Amino acid sequence: MDEESAYTFDDLSVVMGAYNEEAAIGRVLDDIERVTDGRAEVVVVDSSTDRTPAIARERGARVVEQEPQGYGVAVREALLSASRPVVVTTDCDDTYPMEALPRFLDLINEGYDVVSGDRLYHGAEAMPAFNRLGNHAFALLASLLLGERVHDTTTGMRAYRREVIRDIGWTENTGLSAELLIRPLARGYRVREEPIEYRERAGETTLDPLRGGLDIAKSIVSVSLEERRRAVV
Repeated sequence: MDEESAYTFDDLSVVMGAYNEEAAIGRVLDDIERVTDGRAEVVVVDSSTDRTPAIARERGARVVEQEPQGYGVAVREALLSASRPVVVTTDCDDTYPMEALPRFLDLINEGYDVVSGDRLYHGAEAMPAFNRLGNHAFALLASLLLGERVHDTTTGMRAYRREVIRDIGWTENTGLSAELLIRPLARGYRVREEPIEYRERAGETTLDPLRGGLDIAKSIVSVSLEERRRAVV
């Protein structure tokens, strides 16, 4: 992409699903404001019972409220609510570095369709050991099924060209993050896994690692097999 047509922060939407993240969301939104000079669109899809939506609105985010229906439903709505050509997903718990946004945008300008934050490259020591082990297992499973190396299937921080996420179609809820990496890889889009630092979350998690992990593994298998069938039709 030449310099005149390169995307800037004015072309960027940062989107997230939120559920009772009042301990962290203000910090995340302040970081986005600082890093992008306040030029990025910010969309928060919220199902909270605490002050999360009020804090988001105070900081200029567009808040879309919906009933709690799970991670994937919230992120799907956030992606569809974005209005700009480059969309970055993140979480509201302050685990992801908003300082990576300029690098992600640079990589999109270099021609990548998806830039996926690889938390495991640097060890992800802030992640609970059980979760870290599970994420390595998910990556191995996806790599075997796809026939190419995948490093972090469930990261919550990715940049997409908006037309990619509109074209690929999605079916999963808990496993949506894995699906949104597997489908572009299987269809030949240019995907880059970019190492990022991962921080300890602020506030308490509401996710059940065992049940969630099983759902993610099932999603990886079902989506990968579906894409294999699609490729031979």
